[in-house]
Amino acid sequence: MRDNLHRFFRAARGAGVHVSPAESIDAMRAVAQVGLTDRAILRDALLLTLAKSQDEKLALGDCFDLFFSQPEPRQDQPEANDNDEASQDSDQSPSSSSASEAGEGQPPEGLGPLAQMLMSQDRNVISAAIASASGAASLSDIRYSTQRGIFSSRILDAMGLQRLRDDLDELTATNPALAERLRAALDALREAVRDTVSQGLALYAREEAENLRNEILRNAPLARIERRQVAEMRALIRQIARRLRERYSKPRKRQRRGHLDVRRTLRRNAAWGGIPFLTAWKRKHRDRPKIVALCDVSGSVAQVSDFFLLLIHSLHEVVDDVRSFAFSSHLIEVSEILEKKSPEEAMAEIMSKVGFGSSDYGSSLVDFEHDFMSTLTPQTTVIVLGDARSNNLDPRADILRRISERSKRLVWLNPEGRLAWGFGDSEMPRYATFCSVVRQCATAQQLERAVSDIVATYQ
Repeated sequence: MRDNLHRFFRAARGAGVHVSPAESIDAMRAVAQVGLTDRAILRDALLLTLAKSQDEKLALGDCFDLFFSQPEPRQDQPEANDNDEASQDSDQSPSSSSASEAGEGQPPEGLGPLAQMLMSQDRNVISAAIASASGAASLSDIRYSTQRGIFSSRILDAMGLQRLRDDLDELTATNPALAERLRAALDALREAVRDTVSQGLALYAREEAENLRNEILRNAPLARIERRQVAEMRALIRQIARRLRERYSKPRKRQRRGHLDVRRTLRRNAAWGGIPFLTAWKRKHRDRPKIVALCDVSGSVAQVSDFFLLLIHSLHEVVDDVRSFAFSSHLIEVSEILEKKSPEEAMAEIMSKVGFGSSDYGSSLVDFEHDFMSTLTPQTTVIVLGDARSNNLDPRADILRRISERSKRLVWLNPEGRLAWGFGDSEMPRYATFCSVVRQCATAQQLERAVSDIVATYQ
């Protein structure tokens, strides 16, 4: 049962339930207390020890029901005695009748264990054998639907399929009726094994399938995400933000404490023979980080900006000070909207106020210089997300130069391919002159790398 619980924890993680090692230990202790006989009590014990929210409770309950349900063999074997055989000729010899009963009743001696088990038609024994063979075949390692056949063969081999085939060949020559019954029982067993493999695929392959979908989504162009994929992409962006928070929050805590200065510690404790009663710490001063994000939300890049603003807003636990602005033909600050409203409501309000218009970078830069230039300090990193297409209007590159001079760094993330920069109404080459970093940022993976590099400079 310990191995079964470990497989259940693995299936629960695939269902989206975060099961830590400590929580799995608590769950195993709870199971040891309540026992395994009452399935309802076992289910409640696992839900109480593992689920941390209502969503996790629902997911874990469905996972439990699927995990502990056992596919049963079909009962479609032909009857041993039918009415036609019962009305046989009355002058049939007793010896032939006895032989017929022996052939269709208890299986003859010499058959292998699997043949004996199938002929007994004991569902509980067969189900237990399938479960044991599934463990021996490592069914929990299944990841893709194309592996159904492989794992079905492994389970049948672990149950003794080769010996059963030999038994069938022998019975076909000596007792065709019994061979037919055994062949029908084998067909029912194959069906039950296929159901078991499908159950394993549903339990253990969900995490791998989700990872595969996320990997495809991470490399998909943000500007061409279909409407049905928007919710999935937002969930992926939240995962990226959580991963960045986990990666960079610990180093920041270490910075506040400092690092041990071994040389000064040894000098300070010379009177005690070098035993470090008193410690000395190195504290390297780091600037208080600030990020100012300017996001183009005009029609051509609105969807990319949606995801970018969501990621920037989710990083407030890593960066101490974030201020966000959105623009198309004019610029407004959207920091308060992002902080006080849900992502869906925030983006709807931002787009209703300033989104989907014709981009005018010159006018938007004038708005920023007039109203928000004072927010820039030598510790500020300015991030501009946009395609730098200003509809052949004055790009006001002189304002971008002054922004660059007042800030620590100016980073431009362009969702267009590099081959398009400088063609048509693109002002990217002119703007790039005043940027510290210029990067293509067309996919979620490129967006993650760009923001990760920016945040890493503060660690």
